[in-house]
Amino acid sequence: MASNEELVGYLVSGGWIHSERVKEAFLAVDRIHFVPEGARNSAYYDTPLPIGQGQTISAPSVVAFMLEKLEIPDGAKILELGAGSGYNAALLSYLAGPKGKLISFDVVPELVEMTKKNLARWGKAKNVELFAGDGSCGYEAEAPYDRIIVTANMPYIENHPLIKQLKKGGKLIAPVGDRFYQDLILYSNGTYKKILPVMFVPLIGKCGFPKK
Repeated sequence: MASNEELVGYLVSGGWIHSERVKEAFLAVDRIHFVPEGARNSAYYDTPLPIGQGQTISAPSVVAFMLEKLEIPDGAKILELGAGSGYNAALLSYLAGPKGKLISFDVVPELVEMTKKNLARWGKAKNVELFAGDGSCGYEAEAPYDRIIVTANMPYIENHPLIKQLKKGGKLIAPVGDRFYQDLILYSNGTYKKILPVMFVPLIGKCGFPKK
């Protein structure tokens, strides 16, 4: 695949994207602007790519799957843990719309700076606030949230502090497990549902995998 349009077509034909809203978001956010310069020849491959600092940008199919499951409404307030290079943040920003808001954390300051530069280059993320620091326990100052998305592996999710920061009827999606086996978990209205086996880098922080 040699263009963002071809990538989106692949994601639609493969069933990863099925709603018009998510399709529009992917067409509006070109992945090539969110991968390091040395990886741009692979920007439209459906694969994770290294972004530095031991982190990766997720495969587009997994990103699309998570966003479809969240069913993000226009005007939503969203918490994202794991800003990475800003690709998912841009998609979330687009879906939340001008009346919505995205709060995004990353524990790696260099990645937050990368995200800021990438979002500035995209030029449409007027509803995003970025924070460098430990967001593993959430961010109560802006709670409650309509949606919470975690893009790093959590050791547990039941009774996690993040659950208490959701609005009634809100949804949370996160990879949960250990370094060898993880599942995407979708939480909504008191129910935890395994929806896809995945493999993410670990969530670092007080409520994630502790630093040793």
